[in-house]
Amino acid sequence: MNYTHPDVQAVAELLKERLQQADEPRSVLRARELKGLYGRIPTLGAEERSHFGQQVNMLKGELEALIAERDQKTAASTAIDVTAPFDVNVSHDQRPRLLSAEHGSMHPITQEMECIIDIFTRMGFDAVYSRQLDDDYHMFGSLNFPEGHPARDDYDTFMTDEGLIAPAHTSTMQNRILKSHGKNLENGQPIQVVIPGRTFRNEDVDARHEHTFHQIEGVYVGKNVTVGNLIATLKTFLEAYYHQALEVKTQPFYFPFTEPSFEFALSCPFCKKKGCSICSQEGWIELLGCGMIHPNVLEEGGIDPSVYTGFAWGCGVERLVMMKYNIEDIRLFNSGRLAFLRQFSSGGAT
Repeated sequence: MNYTHPDVQAVAELLKERLQQADEPRSVLRARELKGLYGRIPTLGAEERSHFGQQVNMLKGELEALIAERDQKTAASTAIDVTAPFDVNVSHDQRPRLLSAEHGSMHPITQEMECIIDIFTRMGFDAVYSRQLDDDYHMFGSLNFPEGHPARDDYDTFMTDEGLIAPAHTSTMQNRILKSHGKNLENGQPIQVVIPGRTFRNEDVDARHEHTFHQIEGVYVGKNVTVGNLIATLKTFLEAYYHQALEVKTQPFYFPFTEPSFEFALSCPFCKKKGCSICSQEGWIELLGCGMIHPNVLEEGGIDPSVYTGFAWGCGVERLVMMKYNIEDIRLFNSGRLAFLRQFSSGGAT
């Protein structure tokens, strides 16, 4: 754009050239040359002031348009593919200096999850990993949750605008397991699966509660399956995990997807039932929820509840690990503190 006033034209050429070189393009709008032009306007006569002021405003408008155009080109040229590998998005000299992986170690949750799955695999269970996004049917409907149940409220469960759900339990996989492994029953074999996965709940975070944590679900279905089988299975697992003999007990509870339902407790592995800070001086630790799979859930999964019965349980992995290593704050697992993580670098906390 050409300006009729020579002073405005001279400043225009100067600032447009400066704009091409500037690291911060909008700094040109604060240039002393442009401010000088605005400062001259009040000193001019009425007729010249009007013409000169229009020229200066036109220059400012042109500069703003050029800045916007440059910003748009910059945004387009620096756009990255967030799904691509790290090295696709940046050149070699732009990569941040990372710590060597030579002295790295497996995260304690991953480490202990592998240990847990290994125990159940040796007990004959298959492992099927849970999802981190699911739908209302698998979260609630297939599990016998009635309409209006508090867990269905969006203030209790994380939900997207599209109606999808961040699973609050790995039980969202139970209906899929019953359907996908139904042929086991036809072949005279039980359905025997554990389901590890990440879960999400709208929790007030403190030393004992996190909004994101891990669970391991267990499902067993066959003929003549009883509560005794459930208790024996969990006791066998816990004794293998904690490397010691344990006493266990159950007390009635309520879950929509099991009937009867229980809270499962074990004798405190630290004080041997004498009472300590870990078990709140009670000698027992409530560890998980469990029960016999509700007939409605079996039927929804395509299994005849008059022929087959089964049990299920769900347990927080972090809680198992905290008890195993006497960890007092669940937030340490996601804290990224090297002093905490290094305790597990040789296969377990010391």
